Amino acid sequence: MFYFGSIIYIALFLINSIAILNEERFLARIGWSTAQIPPASSFNQPYDQSGYGGPQGDVPVKARMISLISAVRTLMRIPLIGVNLVIICYELILGG
Repeated sequence: MFYFGSIIYIALFLINSIAILNEERFLARIGWSTAQIPPASSFNQPYDQSGYGGPQGDVPVKARMISLISAVRTLMRIPLIGVNLVIICYELILGG
């Protein structure tokens, strides 16, 4: 049976796997380094009247994935330590 705890474990494993990726050793080799993201447009651009996400504002999926990996590695590192400790203690005390 597929339980809610299984979903939490799967999400935790996926976030852990993203958090431990090394940018120089792994991500740069496959072309997913943060140094390869095109720079953001400057503030002196004319007003875009095509609406949010129009043809001028499209960001490639690869750039979004690189940004997501970078954000997870930056923001989730410390909270993941706590969550992992809680899960490990839970497993040791109650058994899974």
